[in-house]
Amino acid sequence: MKSGTKVSIVRCEDYSRAKEAVREAVDLIGGLGPIIFPGARVLLKPNLLAAKPPEKAVTTHPAIVSAMCELVVEAGGIPIVGDGAGITHPGVTDEALDISGIREAAQRAGAEVLSFETSGYEVVDVPDPSHFSQLYIAKPVVDADVVISLPKLKTHELTTYTGAVKNMFGAIPLKFRKEAHMLGKKDLFSEAVVDIYSAMVPHLALMDGIVGMEGNGPSKGTPVNVGIVMASYDCVSLDVVASKVIGLDPMDVPTNKAAIERGYGAPDPEVLGVSVDDVSVKFKLSGTTLVGSAPPFLVKRLGKLFMIKPFINTSQCTLCGACVLNCSAHAIEQKKGRLKINNRKCILCYCCRELCPSGAVKMKRSLFARILLKVRNRGR
Repeated sequence: MKSGTKVSIVRCEDYSRAKEAVREAVDLIGGLGPIIFPGARVLLKPNLLAAKPPEKAVTTHPAIVSAMCELVVEAGGIPIVGDGAGITHPGVTDEALDISGIREAAQRAGAEVLSFETSGYEVVDVPDPSHFSQLYIAKPVVDADVVISLPKLKTHELTTYTGAVKNMFGAIPLKFRKEAHMLGKKDLFSEAVVDIYSAMVPHLALMDGIVGMEGNGPSKGTPVNVGIVMASYDCVSLDVVASKVIGLDPMDVPTNKAAIERGYGAPDPEVLGVSVDDVSVKFKLSGTTLVGSAPPFLVKRLGKLFMIKPFINTSQCTLCGACVLNCSAHAIEQKKGRLKINNRKCILCYCCRELCPSGAVKMKRSLFARILLKVRNRGR
């Protein structure tokens, strides 16, 4: 068995004892000592999919985040909590950090809190890629000495299940998220997810399975009490075991299959603590989805119709240069005394819009995007 493929399962019926459960789960696999050294900058990556309160079970619960932050501090590390939410509009990550309770909980536990929308991205090579030979990865992830994935136990309409591996999807900007979805098939999409995961493999995964989500996950499903916390030094192995907990054959989860075929994780990890059989809860799965069932050419066509692009309103622009200095893709160019965004270079991170002091960066939305966002907002 590969080193690090042990997975712990600890009972935790309520978030009030999250810290004790998190500590036990991590201690069972060997603790934080092997991965955290004094002064290490530790990036904690929760699932911050959307601006939803914790009781909706869309995001990692703030009690799990604060517990992990406290343990990192005890181990001598410097905790940093960051993510990039599902982009419906610029600034949604900050909204999600507030509404989910993660910002307050993390700061109370001594962590710095960052939005990947404004922290910049760096180009990273992908080893043995399936679809992306290079990716833009959030700078806090790249700069961290240690990366810890803090996923939520949920179903997913495209990958069946979402966990520690899929959680790294939030580390890339919108352009690459769109390109992955536009591959048009769940197996191809899952291969792209593994590309993202392999570009910056976390050192530890700690899963919030106290209350998970079944049905139309990852955002429209139903909260379900499972009452567990899980940990592993290997994200893929954790996902394999978590898939079993919710009644799935792990190899029926396309991200698991793609990762194991690439040499990550183990198909049958050792389980420590409580057994899978003792805590298993068969989840209802998501129904048929557009991306999972539509022909690839149609998915690509619809993807191209969905467009939210930034542009600079030159009448408001003061040429201060804040957007130019903070554009990771160097997509903002000055021509004839005016700043303009080069759409071919733009990675759709919206950093320019968030950091513009004069509010000169505006958003252009396609008709299809306006319709979809209106429908989504009605469902909140």
